[in-house]
Amino acid sequence: MQVLQGPDARAALTRTFNDIPVPDSVLARIASTFGEALTPTQVVERIIADVRARGDDALRDWTERLDGVRPEHLEVSAEELADARVDADLHAAIRLAIARVRVFYMQQPAHGFLNHDEGGALGQLIRPLGRVGVYVPGGLAPLISTLIHTAVPAQVAGVPEIVIATPPARDGSIHPAILVAARELGLTRIVRVGGAQAIAALAYGTATLPAVDKIAGPGNLFVVIAKRLVYGQTGIESLPGPTETLVVADDSADARYVAADLLAQAEHNGAEPVLVSTSRDLLIRVQAELSGQLENLPEPNRTWARDSVQARMKVILAADLEEALDLANLYAPEHLCLLTRDPWSLLGRVQRAGGVFIGEASMEALGDYVAGPSHVMPTGGTARFMSPVNVRDFQNIISVIGVNEATLHRIGPAAALLARAEGLEAHARAIESRLVGEASEV
Repeated sequence: MQVLQGPDARAALTRTFNDIPVPDSVLARIASTFGEALTPTQVVERIIADVRARGDDALRDWTERLDGVRPEHLEVSAEELADARVDADLHAAIRLAIARVRVFYMQQPAHGFLNHDEGGALGQLIRPLGRVGVYVPGGLAPLISTLIHTAVPAQVAGVPEIVIATPPARDGSIHPAILVAARELGLTRIVRVGGAQAIAALAYGTATLPAVDKIAGPGNLFVVIAKRLVYGQTGIESLPGPTETLVVADDSADARYVAADLLAQAEHNGAEPVLVSTSRDLLIRVQAELSGQLENLPEPNRTWARDSVQARMKVILAADLEEALDLANLYAPEHLCLLTRDPWSLLGRVQRAGGVFIGEASMEALGDYVAGPSHVMPTGGTARFMSPVNVRDFQNIISVIGVNEATLHRIGPAAALLARAEGLEAHARAIESRLVGEASEV
């Protein structure tokens, strides 16, 4: 385990948001599927163009080609939704997660304002988006939590229509846990389409899928590229890449918990675990814990986590907690875990992070499910300027300007002066026409 310090540590944690790395295995699969060497972007461009041209037929063709099943009915029927069942404990957990996420976002200020005074009125109107698409990855397991953590903030925002897109299993079905969660949320429009073709359909619309105002939810490399390419046609809440967790720990931290929190994210494909500690002894103990806990993980989780630890884990020895927090802010992690003697005393120093998890009882894995805030958080250093999914992601803010004539005469000359300074004569004349009652003469 290489331990970094000082300038080397800063260099390792300095990053910019670039293209997502493309594994050789992905390039090999592209060549096998398409019969030629293409970049992922070229693949996505072809899929988007085909969906735009052929609509539902293209969705069926690409789902068959990429997911191994040709769905006769793209939209989940009311009967299929009503018949979905999971065991009672899982059903209760789904209800708990929905309730806690909803309670959390109901507290977010989400209203506009309109201030009337002697000068007139200024304010903001807040309006929900009309239709939102929620993308729920499929892959090896149903991401129930992703559906909950994106749809609930949209519902709290007042979005009247939410469409769910998620890839089907090999038999064409949608996992019953996704359907149960959708039913608990009161959502009825679910389409069995995944990947770039789902993003294209949500952006441009087909006979089955209506075009949406915004697409939310994480996905694989091809989904993220597709979201980039359709931005402008529709809104995109973020471009989430591989997950990351940075743990700040001092000599009081329990090495078992530190290792467990790092592995909880490391088992995601392509994840980047980071440990910053003020204690060299803790780093040694965490290394031993990582080895033991890795061996106790089942496959394929063990392989996924080991790959993240061996290929991308960063271990840093900080001079003190002040330096540790400076490094964390530099990295701007998706998840920042504070496992120190007095973690609350550090909160004021946090400037850049998707979420802060304070103390041993607040592990990041809890936040993935039932803590309350959405687990869809900025990655790749974008926490420097982006926020986790929240109510505002699903609302429009409309400025309201209603000044009266007295205010116009007080502030209008300054506006005309600024307009002429910018070379915009027609702007200036539009203002002055109200000041003198007729258009100004040259």
